Amino acid sequence: MPRNNQEKLGVQEEGHTPPVTNIQSLLNFVVPTEFVEIPTKGVFYPPDHPLHNVDTVEIKHMTAKETDILTSKTLLKKGIAVDRMIQNILVNQEIKVEDLFSGDKNALIIAARKNGFGESYNASITCTTCSTSFEQEFDLNDVNVKEPDDNIKFTDEGTFFVDLPQTKVVVECKLLTSVDETKLLKLMEKRQKLNLPESALTDQYKTFVVSLNGVTERGPVEEFIDLMPARDANHLRKEYEDARPDIDLTHISDCPNCSAVVKVNIPFTVNFFWPQ
Repeated sequence: MPRNNQEKLGVQEEGHTPPVTNIQSLLNFVVPTEFVEIPTKGVFYPPDHPLHNVDTVEIKHMTAKETDILTSKTLLKKGIAVDRMIQNILVNQEIKVEDLFSGDKNALIIAARKNGFGESYNASITCTTCSTSFEQEFDLNDVNVKEPDDNIKFTDEGTFFVDLPQTKVVVECKLLTSVDETKLLKLMEKRQKLNLPESALTDQYKTFVVSLNGVTERGPVEEFIDLMPARDANHLRKEYEDARPDIDLTHISDCPNCSAVVKVNIPFTVNFFWPQ
């Protein structure tokens, strides 16, 4: 029977019977959610924060809507596409991305990528021995939480102290939040546009240092940081990294060119949320 006659008579060709459904049933699909362990375990958030002493965050799985956010030229240009996507998938909208500590935000980024595009991630890395670049496949299921060093003691305000080995200054530090890191990124971009010397490390120190020997005035604190001996600066950076709860992105690879064992951090390239 010709197709147009079939349609007129309401007869369906064998093998092409559509499923019985209705519009409402299509819209009843519930987006899956999952609970993500956050590295800080909520202990560094103030009592009035929704994550205070909370060790997991519930997020929705990514949908086509979040894909639109990640591909928005406007949001990409502003550098806020990933933050906007993370905000969108948070079940508890009282939690704001800008208030998250960087390690907690990284945990949510990893989880969102896994449930949106899978746990397999390919990126190019460079051998530190022979400088050869090669493609490496990373399994994001192997990424673990990095907890603070047990020897570091935190105050009730979530700060910690570091004794500098050369100047003997006692430095009070805080953990960086997402908004802190965004400000640092914008400052770096501004310096690049103005052709000013790079100062990423000192800018980071000035952001996470709260006080020096109890002195909190920003003028003296920032002047000291600019003049801080390299030995003290290196020690401060190491102590901060040891104290910072985060996601451990280190990975061991074998260089296919020279067979050297290469220890790298899993890079967040453009393919992380936009896999080929």
